[in-house]
Amino acid sequence: MRIGVIGSGRMGRPIVDRLMTAGHDVTMHTRRPETRAIARTAGVSWADTIEETVRGADAVVVVVLTDEQVRSVCLGPDGALAAMAAGATLVQHTTSDPETARLLYEAGAERGVGVLDAALSGGPHDIAAGRLTLWVGGDEAQLEQTRPLLEAYASPILFVGPAGDGQRVKLVNNALFVAQVGLAVDAVRVAGSLGIDENVILAALQHGSGASRALGVVARGGSVDTVAERLADLMSKDVGVVREVARGAGVDLGIIGTVLSSDAVEKKVLRRSSS
Repeated sequence: MRIGVIGSGRMGRPIVDRLMTAGHDVTMHTRRPETRAIARTAGVSWADTIEETVRGADAVVVVVLTDEQVRSVCLGPDGALAAMAAGATLVQHTTSDPETARLLYEAGAERGVGVLDAALSGGPHDIAAGRLTLWVGGDEAQLEQTRPLLEAYASPILFVGPAGDGQRVKLVNNALFVAQVGLAVDAVRVAGSLGIDENVILAALQHGSGASRALGVVARGGSVDTVAERLADLMSKDVGVVREVARGAGVDLGIIGTVLSSDAVEKKVLRRSSS
């Protein structure tokens, strides 16, 4: 298949590698000279504009950073949907507002372009291993047509409902993950107060009923501070989106919201000062 990829960062680039390994013809959108040089060295085709990237593509994969970037590269007269051919599929991976997913789906339908709200969970190492998790909203038949392409870098691939529901599942997941990291932080504090070293408690809890994937992430990082240093920006972005969407939908985050607002999360996980 001919694939256009918009977004060549920490997630987009390994997706490009997996697609190329699977035998697909990939064109990556990039305007930065350093990214072009890397693409050239790796034998990846690149294009300066969105239109060039998506022209003639069977599918377009979007892996940018923010909701605003998703709307910018996908919608409007210069966006991907305007330049894509009828019958093609847009796969949108970026964590964003569910309303954006709905707008993309409706805009695609007007042009005969399928849109999959394919929210993801995992990191570059998961993509490299072909085990990225996808929660997909949209049309289930469209997903089944596109599944062989997505399987180049993702498993499991789960259909969760209409466009927007992929993002909703992702937002609940992210809120729970950050809250669990916050609970791990407080577990380390409590253990320290009882005279137990951080490394000891993190290693021990992974084998008990209190284990979680979030705890495993903290333990593999070696310490709470190490994980916060590496993930604070990403987690802060996700928590911001969760709060904004919940506020707009009139949803009470309950105990999860309480943990997200705690000092353990705000100061130790998200690295926000109290001032």
